[in-house]
Amino acid sequence: MRPMPREAGLENGLKVLREGYMYIPNRRKSFHASLFETTLMGQRAVCMGGEEAAKLFLSEEYFIRKGAMPGFVQKTLLGEGGIQSLDDNEHRNRKAAFLRLMARDRVDEWGKLIEKELMTATETWIQKESIVLYEEAQKILTKATCEWAGVPLDEADIDERAEQLILMVESPASPGITHVKGRAARVKAEAWIKELVEQVRKGDLTPPEKTALYTFSWHRNLDGSLLDVKTAAIEVLNILRPSIAISIYLCFTALALHQYPEEKTKLFEGNPYYLHMFIQEIRRYFPFFPFQAARARKEFTWKGHTFKKDTLTLLDIYGTNQDPAIWESPETFNPDRFQDWHSSPTNHVQYQLLAQGGGDYARTHRCPGEWNTVRAMEVFADHLANRITYDLPEQDLSYSMVNMPTRPKSGVVLENVRWK
Repeated sequence: MRPMPREAGLENGLKVLREGYMYIPNRRKSFHASLFETTLMGQRAVCMGGEEAAKLFLSEEYFIRKGAMPGFVQKTLLGEGGIQSLDDNEHRNRKAAFLRLMARDRVDEWGKLIEKELMTATETWIQKESIVLYEEAQKILTKATCEWAGVPLDEADIDERAEQLILMVESPASPGITHVKGRAARVKAEAWIKELVEQVRKGDLTPPEKTALYTFSWHRNLDGSLLDVKTAAIEVLNILRPSIAISIYLCFTALALHQYPEEKTKLFEGNPYYLHMFIQEIRRYFPFFPFQAARARKEFTWKGHTFKKDTLTLLDIYGTNQDPAIWESPETFNPDRFQDWHSSPTNHVQYQLLAQGGGDYARTHRCPGEWNTVRAMEVFADHLANRITYDLPEQDLSYSMVNMPTRPKSGVVLENVRWK
């Protein structure tokens, strides 16, 4: 037994907001430890990172998700009662529905829809002097995702729905009016999908069987009862909202092509696996989710340190993706590091690349839409590198390491878009 390194202070939540993605990595480095103890939201908390810490954190034996997410995250990003707050058999039952939606044929269909909407959008881009990729990507993703999920969407409603979905992503850690807008967006979006679920159950709307709207309208709990309408709506939004969040990664894709022009040359050579390697390095290198939260299921000891039952625990996602114990020269953008990851992001890499969680898809809270994310990024990267030309005017392409989530500040402005 040995004492866990402890950060001084009665409350350190404001430090998280001031340091953002670097809060946990900074202290892991200063303590020369994979974990440390602190006080967040008035309670003892343990922050940890690295491959071994990820294996522990993602173990059902030691951690649960119930009660881990604070209210301000549930009321904006996640919704109350969704899959992120479930454990054990309840979680596996709900997760199985998500995984059925991510079957290979469905991921292939998703990629085709993304490509279709991207091609259509490009025809409008070439008529304009400039476009903001962040905003355009949200519209493309909203249209493609709603069609893929079986959610009816009128052309006139695209901008409104895209704004609601992205506000839920941008607002959890934002102060003031942005957070208020995020809560309002959550309420409106849930009302929208609840109405559709009710229409499905009444027989007034019949979405295709392999879609999210159909699946969660008819999904049953372990006791055989249907999900209540609100929970069903939240789970449909747990398909729509993360899909629109990919717009952040698409901005980083364009930024990587700009900052590392040699990569565009390699992508032009047409090696599909190099395209995959390029996308995985973007997901490792650039910040997306800062950390995940759970609570200790029971009291236990790990590496001489004691975790008490119900201890709030944060797993350092960004810091693990930048951990020099895992990655050689992690500060360097290098897609070649993934050349041997032919099964990525599964099997032996489950606890190294944590861009959207880690561990086994069926048992842990790893994002089931990870393959959809990769496919959308591959389609966009290939489009930007091989199908169109464009100019990047002078703009602020920097991104904050404090704002969570972050993105290039300009949203990536493209000018003079043309077909190759």
